[in-house]
Formats: sequence, structure tokens, C-alpha cells
Amino acid sequence: MTEQLAAMPADVEELNSRIERAAARGQLLESTAKNVRSLLAGATIDLYFSSIKQLADSCEWSELNDRFYQTLAFGTGGLRGRTIGKIVTAAERGNAREDERPEFPCVGTNAMNFFNINRATRGLVAYLHDWNAREKISAKPKIVIAHDPRFFSKEFAEVAARVAAENGCDACVFDGPRSVPELSFAVRYLKANAGIVITASHNPPYDNGYKAYFSDGAQVIEPHASGIIAKVNAITTESFTPLPKDRQGKVTTIGKDIDQAYMRRLETLILDPQVIREAKSLRIVYTPLHGTGSVIIKPMLTRLGFNFQVVPEQDRFDGRFPTVKSPNPENAEALTIAINLAQKEDADLVVATDPDCDRMGAAVRGKDGKMKLLTGNQIGSLLAWYRTKTLFDKGVLNEQNAARAVIIKTFVTTDLQKAIADYYGLRCVETLTGFKYIGAKLGNYERAIPDQLRQNYVDLAEQETRRLRLAHSSFYVFGGEESYGYSGADFVRDKDGNGAVIMFCEVAAYAKSRGQTVDQLLDEIFATFGYFAEKNASLVFEGAEGANKIVRLAESYRTNPFSAVLGLKVIGIKNFEADMIEDVEDDPIPKEKMSIFELEDRTRIAVRPSGTEPKIKYYLFAQRRPENGKFDSAELSKIKAQVGEKLDRLWDWLQKDAESRLSDRSR
Repeated sequence: MTEQLAAMPADVEELNSRIERAAARGQLLESTAKNVRSLLAGATIDLYFSSIKQLADSCEWSELNDRFYQTLAFGTGGLRGRTIGKIVTAAERGNAREDERPEFPCVGTNAMNFFNINRATRGLVAYLHDWNAREKISAKPKIVIAHDPRFFSKEFAEVAARVAAENGCDACVFDGPRSVPELSFAVRYLKANAGIVITASHNPPYDNGYKAYFSDGAQVIEPHASGIIAKVNAITTESFTPLPKDRQGKVTTIGKDIDQAYMRRLETLILDPQVIREAKSLRIVYTPLHGTGSVIIKPMLTRLGFNFQVVPEQDRFDGRFPTVKSPNPENAEALTIAINLAQKEDADLVVATDPDCDRMGAAVRGKDGKMKLLTGNQIGSLLAWYRTKTLFDKGVLNEQNAARAVIIKTFVTTDLQKAIADYYGLRCVETLTGFKYIGAKLGNYERAIPDQLRQNYVDLAEQETRRLRLAHSSFYVFGGEESYGYSGADFVRDKDGNGAVIMFCEVAAYAKSRGQTVDQLLDEIFATFGYFAEKNASLVFEGAEGANKIVRLAESYRTNPFSAVLGLKVIGIKNFEADMIEDVEDDPIPKEKMSIFELEDRTRIAVRPSGTEPKIKYYLFAQRRPENGKFDSAELSKIKAQVGEKLDRLWDWLQKDAESRLSDRSR
């Protein structure tokens, strides 16, 4: 960061007075004025003063409210916010041209910038020091740091490493962009105390974020999350005194050694190598959408013998994501170039990963010859079914040990995966949204192995850890969430786009070896277990005013729940904020602002505010089970149309109901 002279105290005082007057007139929120004062009080450079002054001079009160109405807090994805403001000030623009990334990130307590990276890292490191003291660990804490190719990601990672080291923590920093799952793997592989990833996943280019991981390689959950937040919230300024040199940590660069160790583990995800050898004609198109997936997926597909091409325009790091509206593999538009290449090359399969490579989307060539997008629920169900079936075929699972095997899904993921687990005699565990809860379950299963048998668990071969889990604990077969996140082993404790691509390519190879398309294989699953369809939608409310609407709307579902929907009675309500809810393993579910409504025909509606984006999310579920044996193809085709039309009507009804709830102040 270029050094600039701080503003004079008198200038700061005059600006503070203007901010106070604007708050008194109702142009700014009280919290905005308070946070502006706090930031200016600790400012050591002119960037903050100049940016706030320009926005005040221009009466851009809405922009100031958006930047300062709160201080970023950890949600389901850690910290996340704008790193480039809706309005870029002259001070932020610096020496950059209009078509370039600004020289400095967005100024504000509610933005992703050096201020919040500094605070978050100091808070995390302070918590690690306390934790080590409590656990009587004398060694310096160690943190692994990775980043994606977004704007300011590299600089944020460097600031995090410097701040960690100056506060007495060793920092291992990847030599270039790396994926979220590789960071999760590296934390455990290097036996670190914590991990940080600088990323905003598939958010728009103007966003960035900060994910914190604990020593188990999973994102932080309670009690660590609250402990870290308390430390972070106690820090109100970027200024701190570095420890003496002999007490500081070291910054180490890591890279290819970790890549190779991670790829050796990824190779174990393949359950039937013969299937891949028998499907040489399978043709794959892959796109990393300008992100980190290319680092691992290209060499892995080559190593495993798959026949693939990479979309050349999207096979380079670029924080602008210039070839897509959004680098989100959930969206059809993001896969357009890859699908066009697949049509041209007559490929069977398109796979895409988001910039931090924790999510994967896919399109498959249907029986009609056209490329067809799959939903996250469909991809996850294909993976869950194939992996369970193949483990039985290989004799790894059998009737005697099936009860020790487990599929984990979130409450808002399709119930088809629960039906598959039930059929094979597996446990299906449901968690809150956020893969950190699946990661926590994997930690529980590891700890359930007797101490003397799980020494150096992280270093044991996959076959050995599987044997231990089946004999003494729970064997994790598959886990996933509808938002395109999947995992097939416990050596990564987060969703893994690298692993998902490999696993899904094996499913496509299996279908090809049987003379089927992937969508024909999916229809075979529907015919056997029942037709399950889902519709995910959301209402977006941006800024400070939008945040208030989201809170009001979410609260209304708790205080004034549906009694009937589209003429169907509500027969069950789960309020995850107020009710005591336990999973099938008798573990309590943490409190969350989510409500799930079950209708008399097995339709479900789930509503929850997003933890990372300015929206409230709706998850709609419908199903039809075969009454006698299996659905035939004509029945299935008819049922698909009926269920699809029903879900569309349900979403129309929910949107009108939401409008009514927001307009009725008494709710």
C-alpha cells in the first residue's frame, strides 16, 4: 500500500461534524456515523479521509451507509463484501485507469479491504495464541494461507501473512492461486493450527472475502467462531506494535509439494478404474471459469486417462471474469462457451468449477443429442447413488457394515439422497447449510476411532482410514449440498470441486460403458427411487435498507407461519431459530434463522437469509414415489411435467406472499 500522509486532526474533526449532522438529518444511520468516526480515529493514511470526504461532498449518503452501516461479521462463509465500491472515489482509483482495477480497495467497515483483513487476522492469531496456551501447546501457531485470482486477493494474502508473522504466528503462503479444498487439505497435511482463504467464491468481480479454517481443515464453527469474533471485535484500528523480531513468526512459501500430495489423495476417489479404461470414447470439456481449478484438475484428468479439452478463453486467471456475467457454475450462462465447444467437438460432458474451485456445475449430452444442464441436487444424487452402489459391488460395503456408512446432506438438499441411503441401509445425516457442518461431522467420526489406532491419522493411507472408520466409527461415503458442493472422502473437510470433477467424470464413464447417457442413468434412478424435483429461488435486497427487509421477512415466517399453501395444509414446521432440533445421531442442530414447512403431499418449503449475499433464499421440494415397483418411461415423463408446473405455481405464490408480508407492517 502506497504511503500517504494522514489528514490533519482539524480536517478530520470537521468531516466528523458533517457526518454527525447528516445522521441527525436522517441521511445517515447512527451506526454509519459511529463506524466512520472509529475508522478515521485509527487512520494512518489519507486514503480513508479523502474517500469519505469525497462521498460526503457529493452527498452520496446511500453509498456511505452501504460502506459503514455495520462491520463485517463472519457468516456461513466467513467474511465477504465489496472490495470495489459502487462508486469508486478518486483516492481509491489512484493511478489506475478507468478500465483497470482501482489502486486501493473500497474504504469502509462493511467492505473487504486492508482494514478488515488486518483485524480479522489479528483476531484469529490472538485466538490461536489463547487456544495454544489453554491446550498447553508451546510451539508458535501455524497458519496456511491461500488465495484465488480475484482483485486484491494476492495483496490481502500478503497482508494476512505479514500481520500473522508480526503477531507471533508462522505463515505458509501458496506461491500462486490455489483452491479452497487444497487449502483445507494443506492445513491437515502441514499440521497447522488454522487456515485462511482469500476468496469470494463465485460472487461478482467487485466482491472478495476471507474464510477461516481451524486445525481440522474445516471452516470454523462454535465455539471457535464466537471466540474469534470476540477477538476481532475488540480491535478497532489497524495500528499495532509488532512483536520483537525473536518472537515473530516466519513466512514460508509453499506450492508444488502440496499439489502432489493432494493429487495422490484425489486419485483414491476413483472407485473403479476399469470403468474409465472401458469408456475411452467419453469426451469431456472442462472450464475453470478463470479460476483456480486449472491448477489441479488438468493434471489429474491427464493422470487418470480421461479424454478432455479445456475452454481456452477461460483457462487463465482473471479477476474480471471477462467471458461470463457471473463465474458461477450454477448459472447456465457461465457454461455457455463450454457447451458451445462441446457441441462443436461432440463431447459427452461439460464440467465447470467456480473461481475458488469448491463448487462444480455440469451439463451432459442427453438422449436427444442436446446438451442439458443438471442441477446441484441431480449431480449430488448421481454421485451418492454411484458411489454407494459401487462400494457394495466392490465388497467394501455389505449388509453387515452398511449401518456404519453415512451420506451427509444439508436440510435444503434433495430427499432423493435420503431415499438412496435408506434403500442401501446407510445413515443419512442432515446438517445446516454450510459445508463446515459436514466438516464438523467428519471430525467427530475421526475422533470416534480409539486414540491408539488413530495416531497420525492424517498420514495414513486412504484404505487404512476407511478400514478404521468401518470397524470403529462411521465411514463417509458422500456428502453434498444443493448449491453444487460435493465431497467423497474425509481428507478434505470442505466441498471439493477438484474431487467433484474426478468423481463425476467416473459416473459419466460408467454410463458410457453401459451405452447410456448420464440423463438416462438419472432417469433410471428416478424410476427406481421416485421422482424428486426442486426449485431454488431468491429475493434480492441490497444495501442497508435491503438488509432490514431481509430481517423483517425472515422474522415474519417465524411469527406468522403458513397454515396452508395452494390449498394444501401445512402438517409440520421446523423453526431452526426457536426449536430444539437434533439430527439422527442425536447431535443438536445449531440455531439458525431458517424455517422449513412440510405440506400434506410431502412438498417442502425452506426459507433462510443467505449468509454471504444480500438475499433471502427459498428452497422448494416436491416428490412422487412409485406405488408399484418402478415408473415406466411414459409415467416418468408425465410426472416430470406435473411436478415442474406445481413448483412454478408454488414460487409464484411465495413471491406474492412475500410482497404482502413486506407491505404489512403489523406482521
